[in-house]
Amino acid sequence: MTRECALLLPRVCAALADPRRTGSDDTCLEKLLDWFELLTKFDPSVDLLQDNPCLTEFLTSVLALPEPSPSILSFTLRLAGILAASENRFQHLQQEKLLVRLFGKDGPLNSALWKDASVRSGWVKGVHSMMRHQPALHLLCSGGGLDVIFTLQGDPSLFVASAASQLLVDMLILAVETETTKPLSTKDWVWPVYAQMIVKHIEDSLRSSSASHIEQSLKLLTSLFHSCHAKWTEVLWLGVAKQIESFLTEEAVQAQHMLANLLLNMAWSPVFHGSEGSFWALVTSALEHLTPVQAGPLAVGVLKFCGCPQDVRIQALTVLLQPMDCILRAASQPREYAGLLDESVSDPITVESLLSSKSSCANLLCQTLAHLEELLSRIHVLVDLPYTSLLLSLMTILQFCNGFLRPASPLGSTISRILINSFRVQRSALDVLAVLLNQKGCDTLIGGLFDVLLAYMESPNTNPTVLKKTFKATSKWLARLQELSSNSQQPQTEKSLEDVFLVLQKRLYSPCWEVRDSSLEFLTDLIKCLGDQDEFRQSLLSSEVPRLTENLLEDPESYVRASAVIAVGHLAFITYFAPKSPVIGNQYNKESIVAKFQEILSTDPEGFPRRAVISIFTEWLSQSCVGQLEDTEQFVSSVIQTVEHDVDWNVRLSGLELVQAFCSQTFRQLGLPECSDDPGSSAGTSSIHQNESLQIFCRAKLFRFLFQSLCDCDKILGQRACDILLCLTEDFYPLGTPRELHGHGDLPAGHSIDWLQRTLRQGSVAQNLLTDSGNRVDFEDPESMMLALGTVDLIELHDELNKSSSYVEESPQSLLQDILATVGTIEENEVDCY
Repeated sequence: MTRECALLLPRVCAALADPRRTGSDDTCLEKLLDWFELLTKFDPSVDLLQDNPCLTEFLTSVLALPEPSPSILSFTLRLAGILAASENRFQHLQQEKLLVRLFGKDGPLNSALWKDASVRSGWVKGVHSMMRHQPALHLLCSGGGLDVIFTLQGDPSLFVASAASQLLVDMLILAVETETTKPLSTKDWVWPVYAQMIVKHIEDSLRSSSASHIEQSLKLLTSLFHSCHAKWTEVLWLGVAKQIESFLTEEAVQAQHMLANLLLNMAWSPVFHGSEGSFWALVTSALEHLTPVQAGPLAVGVLKFCGCPQDVRIQALTVLLQPMDCILRAASQPREYAGLLDESVSDPITVESLLSSKSSCANLLCQTLAHLEELLSRIHVLVDLPYTSLLLSLMTILQFCNGFLRPASPLGSTISRILINSFRVQRSALDVLAVLLNQKGCDTLIGGLFDVLLAYMESPNTNPTVLKKTFKATSKWLARLQELSSNSQQPQTEKSLEDVFLVLQKRLYSPCWEVRDSSLEFLTDLIKCLGDQDEFRQSLLSSEVPRLTENLLEDPESYVRASAVIAVGHLAFITYFAPKSPVIGNQYNKESIVAKFQEILSTDPEGFPRRAVISIFTEWLSQSCVGQLEDTEQFVSSVIQTVEHDVDWNVRLSGLELVQAFCSQTFRQLGLPECSDDPGSSAGTSSIHQNESLQIFCRAKLFRFLFQSLCDCDKILGQRACDILLCLTEDFYPLGTPRELHGHGDLPAGHSIDWLQRTLRQGSVAQNLLTDSGNRVDFEDPESMMLALGTVDLIELHDELNKSSSYVEESPQSLLQDILATVGTIEENEVDCY
């Protein structure tokens, strides 16, 4: 603890305990507790209390108050628990009789303040912090504190109830670990006394007729098996296993919904992996008896676990696929593919009844689809799924949802009526569709799949969000189709592309701006995925899509204009920047597109289109698409002069990324290394090119923008500018090179580099000084900039910029001052307000 904090602490304690105080800041008190927790964690000695007697006095003063405020009492309980986490400090506080008065029967437990949830929460958290050693456990259990915690498990405040449950878990672990003296044997194991009290409570609660008591014990066991993998947990499980198994078959007990999570936590504990099959037998029973909705999370969890026995894995897969199988059967259409399942785990009538009910159909399908997406998204799928039938069932669901499938069976008709225009199910099915790529057997259905996707893209009833997901799935499957393209499949590829661009032309005319926006994003994705394919370029450029896309640069909606900029920018890669441009008779050429983008950058009233322009310019530059170095220099200079005055800090930040791309490209074209750490890598023949690159950067007005950004009021710009300048310094002054120009022992007065260094230290205050036309540094003079890079302490600036904005405000000293300023109006404290 610093001397300043040690001086402030007594006054803070006095202010908090003073009955005349007028208020408190809970946020400040929370931060103060965090500070004490860190302080005590690294120093378990009693010195903190002996060197700061005000802490003990504070606890005593609060206990002496006739009616302390709930927030101060809660703070006091938590502070006492943090201090008592060390056994040395615990004994010191015990000698003062403080812990018994705070956490025992004569404390807040029996006062009117106990009705306040914050006080109960403070008590539980205080006990939890203290529960690090056996004396604390003895103090609580011998004084009846366990019964209090048992009661708090059912507290009306969910925060208190949850904290009490976790406290019991940690107390049980502490009791076993500190009181057990002989090796574990499941046959003659005897629970330590305090552990036995908690175990008996768990067993009694599970046997009770109270649903809430059963749920509390199941939550406790779930948390225990999640956090503790010690061998003794098996002993606990053997004592409750039969009771928990009975919950699966007793209809009167409504605890089944909690069993899946309990069993999953047990599955990940190595203790139960070799339990002679009894645990996995219970998992099998749960998969049979739980409802499909309850069993779904257990099934997908088991399928992700590599240690699961094969028979259990097959059963879990069957549970997961049963709703999808029911969908295929309900469609009642002739098909050459087998169903998903050879046999059902549970009665298929249960699944059919859920899918026939409007209240449960969408929920069951969305849960199943979410589990399938989770499973398919894994790098290694541990089960062999029937991918062909799975894809067919997804297509069937999508056709049910848009009304394009007329099933003959009564069940199919019912499901179809329920699912029509169900956006939730459509979105979930499309998400799974997007992750089914590259799975064996799916390619055989690709033609029918595109028919389904095109129907969604064409339908005016397709919800904009569903349409966006349809676009995403279509772009992925088009890329897959292109991979499969062969002489026999090429007509399929050409037909699919032609159909897609016909639909896209209509969607770009949509009166709904979200549709226009997602259509442009779809086009950009297609260009990124397929832009290097001849069939794609020919289909795209022979359509009206490029012209319509360029027209949307004038769209009234700023989001659409931004997406149009991105799309046109990527179109340029296959039109204007291609070796032989295939565009003939287009109203735009390369120069007019650049001019149009520069106009948007300088005049568009919204930030999104301007950000899009600068990001496209950066991408063009990174791909060396702008032209010769001289052209690039003029282009970058023009863009920078526009960007540096932009009111949107995101645009200015993107301008710095453009500068970084330009520097990298310049070094590459001149054959220079970038940010070299090799002292000899830039020596000798590189000096001429170094001077040339320095002159290019000065003419492009890079340095004015970089030094100005160092002082930007948005600190992230200063950080990025400093990174770029440090990189340039390494380029112009390789490692081991003296940081001054030969022959310039004294800095010429005209350069004013010392003034620049002093000015930069002022931060954002200096921004106007740097942009003032009458400033004393010539940012376009190569010699001045070389001196600046060698003289300005950029490392110091970098460290200052990287300090958190709360570096000073949230220091312990400032925190104590904040509390003094907040908690009272006592005259001696008022001087600390700021």
